[in-house]
Amino acid sequence: MTDKKSGLSYADAGVDIDAGNRLVDMIKPLVRATARAGADAEIGGFGGLFDLKAAGFKDPVLVAATDGVGTKVKIAINTGLHGGIGIDLVAMSVNDLVVQGAEPLFFLDYFACGKLDPEATAAIVAGIAEGCRESGCALIGGETAEMPGLYKDGDYDLAGFAVGAAERGTLLPTKDIAAGDAVIGLASSGVHSNGFSLVRKVVEKSGVAFDAPAPFAPVMTLGGALLTPTKLYVLSCLRAIRETGGVKGLAHITGGGFTDNIPRVLPKHLGVRIDLTQVPVLPVFKWLAREGNIAELELLRTFNCGIGMIAIVKREKLVEVMDVFAQSGERVVDLGEVVDAKGDERVFYSGHLDLAE
Repeated sequence: MTDKKSGLSYADAGVDIDAGNRLVDMIKPLVRATARAGADAEIGGFGGLFDLKAAGFKDPVLVAATDGVGTKVKIAINTGLHGGIGIDLVAMSVNDLVVQGAEPLFFLDYFACGKLDPEATAAIVAGIAEGCRESGCALIGGETAEMPGLYKDGDYDLAGFAVGAAERGTLLPTKDIAAGDAVIGLASSGVHSNGFSLVRKVVEKSGVAFDAPAPFAPVMTLGGALLTPTKLYVLSCLRAIRETGGVKGLAHITGGGFTDNIPRVLPKHLGVRIDLTQVPVLPVFKWLAREGNIAELELLRTFNCGIGMIAIVKREKLVEVMDVFAQSGERVVDLGEVVDAKGDERVFYSGHLDLAE
């Protein structure tokens, strides 16, 4: 075959296969560290394997979830702070699994960019691996796609896919949720991974640069503070479910806030009454509310406002469940109770968020 010296290569088109191979070599130890019963967490094959029997399940129901990180990645790109984004990616899916009573088993990621930067990408994968380890699930595969012309150099996006399992008959929410059940909240770590289009609009309006001290946390830069990773609730929730028998339902507070997420785990005829004075509003939300002149109800439907997970609990088990969460390192608050509801309104608020500086 004649060698065409002037012929084009894949590299000429903007795709660096060698950089991709270098990235795989860099992340193999990170991935291997997420091994668990049922998966060896080795990558390089065409598919990832998981052995449910080796994981100890007898009659499992599989539960799957997928999500991304949204426009929070734009702040990571602008600041060059990539590590926490990987934790966000895992959290957004595994937190959705545990609300159904499922134990996360394995995770896969999809990373797309304009030009592959192996070091930056490895930092993201290191965060993904950390999130998997902290959630007890194995990182068994993923895909890295270099797509010049679709993404600009430096831009990227990522998505995650998690699969969990629960023994048949143990899924949440239970069918006996009733008026009078207690509603408790687990504190968030920050904005988590929702509402960042509004966050970036507020930052633009404020005129504060991402590398400037955060007005609400001066020991950190604004960018670093906003990139605080989403809290992982998996281990504490699984412990409360298994040890107390008192958890009837869980709601991950993501986009839609309290208003849209809590009703997703309730029967149609029930709602909740939430005492907003008990919400531990984080300084970042006070700053966003002030700088953006955001109304309270808009805050409650856009952000977690300081509560990242809601639990519906048997009234007689309230103290026990709260104690178990506290022992697991959670800041837990008694927010209200389940009530009868008619029509579309399902979340009723009393009092107001503490938005004072």
